[in-house]
Amino acid sequence: MKLERGCTQVYTGNGKGKTTASLGLALRAVGRGLKVCVFQFIKGGGPYGEHLIAEKLAPFFTIIQTGRPGWVNTKDIAEDRQLAQEALQQARQLLTSGGYDLFICDEINGAVGFGLIDVEQVLELIALRPEQVELVLTGRNAHEKVIEAADLVTEMREIKHYFKAGVPARTGIEM
Repeated sequence: MKLERGCTQVYTGNGKGKTTASLGLALRAVGRGLKVCVFQFIKGGGPYGEHLIAEKLAPFFTIIQTGRPGWVNTKDIAEDRQLAQEALQQARQLLTSGGYDLFICDEINGAVGFGLIDVEQVLELIALRPEQVELVLTGRNAHEKVIEAADLVTEMREIKHYFKAGVPARTGIEM
């Protein structure tokens, strides 16, 4: 099966659920026989639960994790920027390869926010999207130009979060 028409979606906002929503979309697509690539920016480390299920759903579900373990070094982003730029090159190639029907750039908006990727590079990625490919961009603080270029934008807004009550990230829920 191929999509008749692909669109560009953005999941942004300060609330929990951006990656989770994109993974739900991925699961739905795999269920319909579409090939999915989740390309994770600034998410080194793991494995997370989604990596474990991707192994079981291959070759329909692929996850590529990029970035160094831990979080972005906000005092010196040089290494993180280099890794993100290399990852972006790989993402461009995979997006345009014809190998995927749904291509998710997880945390790409965060990579822009940290200065690891330029907004113009994300706009170029959107412009490169093949007509029959769905492109999803996740992460907080989506740039206004990215929002304008997208076909669908959803903002997750935090109202209440158990992290503030001291509940740590839980295996199987947040990771």
